[in-house]
Amino acid sequence: MLVSSARRRAGRRRHAHHLLAAGSAIIALTAVAGLGVSLSLAAPTGRDTARLLALGMVAGAVTLLAGMLMLPGAADTGATALQHLLDGLAIAGAIWFLGWVLVTAPTRVLGEITPVSCWLLLLPLGVAVLAFGLTTMVSVRMPRPRGGSVGVGAGITAASLAGAAVSGGVCQGWAGVVLSGALALPAGLTVIAVAARATDREPEPSEVDTTRRGAGFVFLPMVLLTGAAGYQVIRTGAVGTAGALAGCLVLVALVGRQYLALRDVRRGAQRLREREAHFRGLAHTDPLTGLANRRGMLRVLHQEAFSGVPCVLLGIDMDGFKSVNDLRGHDVGDQVLLEVGGRLRMNLRPGDAVARLGGDEFAVLMWATEDEAERAAHRLLDALAAPYEQGGGVVFLSASIGLAAAESADGGVETLMRNADLALRYAKVNGKSRVERYEPEYDSLLRRRTTLEHELRGAIERDELRLVFQPVVALPSVRPVGAEALLRWTHPQLGAVGPDEFIPAAEESGLIAALGRWVLDRACRQLARWLDEGYDVWVAVNVSPRELRSPDYVGQVAEVLRTHGVPPQRLVLEVTEHAVATDPDELRRRLRELRDTGVRIALDDFGAGYSSLGQLRELPVDILKIDRKLVAASEPLVDVVVRLGHRLGLEVLAEGISTPAHRAVVEESGCRFGQGFLFGGGVPAEHVEAQLRAAASPRRVPASASTGRLAISAGQLAPAVIPAQDGEGASG
Repeated sequence: MLVSSARRRAGRRRHAHHLLAAGSAIIALTAVAGLGVSLSLAAPTGRDTARLLALGMVAGAVTLLAGMLMLPGAADTGATALQHLLDGLAIAGAIWFLGWVLVTAPTRVLGEITPVSCWLLLLPLGVAVLAFGLTTMVSVRMPRPRGGSVGVGAGITAASLAGAAVSGGVCQGWAGVVLSGALALPAGLTVIAVAARATDREPEPSEVDTTRRGAGFVFLPMVLLTGAAGYQVIRTGAVGTAGALAGCLVLVALVGRQYLALRDVRRGAQRLREREAHFRGLAHTDPLTGLANRRGMLRVLHQEAFSGVPCVLLGIDMDGFKSVNDLRGHDVGDQVLLEVGGRLRMNLRPGDAVARLGGDEFAVLMWATEDEAERAAHRLLDALAAPYEQGGGVVFLSASIGLAAAESADGGVETLMRNADLALRYAKVNGKSRVERYEPEYDSLLRRRTTLEHELRGAIERDELRLVFQPVVALPSVRPVGAEALLRWTHPQLGAVGPDEFIPAAEESGLIAALGRWVLDRACRQLARWLDEGYDVWVAVNVSPRELRSPDYVGQVAEVLRTHGVPPQRLVLEVTEHAVATDPDELRRRLRELRDTGVRIALDDFGAGYSSLGQLRELPVDILKIDRKLVAASEPLVDVVVRLGHRLGLEVLAEGISTPAHRAVVEESGCRFGQGFLFGGGVPAEHVEAQLRAAASPRRVPASASTGRLAISAGQLAPAVIPAQDGEGASG
């Protein structure tokens, strides 16, 4: 039965069943041999045969015990098996000595038939009590279900006792004892076979260390041993050799067991310390980048920032990272953050601490003066501005850095963190991609910024916003051909708030989409009025990245055009070069749907240093707007850009023309359109109408003309933007 069941099992179960089968076979063959010898003997003379039978029974029983310890849940490791064995030896030694005292001198409870001459009987009896001890410990310690293993142990105990009876009966020449043992032996082996088949169920998982169950059992052998030894001393006056041997056996087993227990305690304590260190590390480590997290940085600051050594805290934020997540997905965003963390590690000195505080915000603690830290921060800007090569293309990002010295933080760590954050926010408000030191007046600036965000939420409902228009003229005639819509805000208490203040606040607070909808509606309403009056004009509106990321923005533009009856070609949507450079591939796809409505796309601030010529060739753009800094700085570069734009089939518009010298440079380059203070700043719509009426030959066009030719050529599409700034200020 056991052999056939072993074939259907694998691993430890197969080995366990093989051992149980082998042990059962050894005992059965030994019992058959003992029975045959007993029947053939005419006198009680069979000590040599009994010796062989005893050794056979012991070998079979030991094999069975080894198989029991390999059953699932009985002893999963060698250390556990050794613990069970030592506990079983302690119990077996105590019980064996107790039996020795009771059966032999001085009690001789069996009287004349006491087998004092059969020392070989001690071996199978010793194995039988060992089986009982092991069965006891396994039944106490192994997890549920344990009925099968306990049944196997009970069967081994019964079979060992039956084997002891067979070998003892042969030794003494007791045929009846041999026959009784031989008859009892099959019952024990049957119990083993049946119980072994019930051990296939996996033990239930337990959070409790089961090897520590039954710890009180170690005191039972000592109680039994002490009681038996005391009784023998009272009756005979001495413990005797058997008592000494039993005591030594129990003592060795208990000492070994306690040593193993102590070793387990030490290992458990070591594992606990390692786990504590591991979880403590996890609590202070960012799981994505492997850098310290906010808690880890706070711990370093509390421990070391105010130790007397000059140190500076740098707050770092990646400009435009949200667009990467929105347009390319969070997987690409995570890869970019991993590379950001790697670049920070590579560009810091030994001893500097770097952490990811959350999202795309990082912090660096430098042991340096403010001047040294500022120079290091500029190096970090250059390192973080390099392109990020990803599987789906190249990502372009910049960083803003705010730094604060520990000596400027009188309030401790929290003040230092706040100062660095204030400097970082000031860097982002002032144009991003820059380094700013903390200044005390940043507190008042932050309070104003908070007030702006709060008041801006109700500006539309309170009718505090208005549009102004900056004319776009044809060169060299200076005839108005279009206008750029610019958003202005006048607050009852704050007064006139500049776009350079409220536009970034709207971007960060999420209000830019609502402002953009308002600007688009009012600009198209004014454009429809001008077209109804017969003016050949177009209007440009700036678009923010958040608006372009909105899934309903294309439908919103089409709806506004239908509502006001504006031909799509009369509306120009301006996107900045910086936004295009952030993710050109994705933005081209996003703008294609918008371009299908018929509106024109202008690439604003060209020449600010973000786009490459290869990208410009692929971008779907109608108008190229030269950045004002390029117009003021270099005549040859203006000429190059104008020629490049014309070669690509684009119209070129020069921004920031504020002096006659600027105008001369632009006209000499062949640029046909200009915009700037020289031709007028942002003015109310009535002023633009006056300029249109004052034009030498205003050409009236029907308002319903949807295919009228503009002074711009059809290009291709362009990407999303943040609100641009012209000579007077940023638009909505």
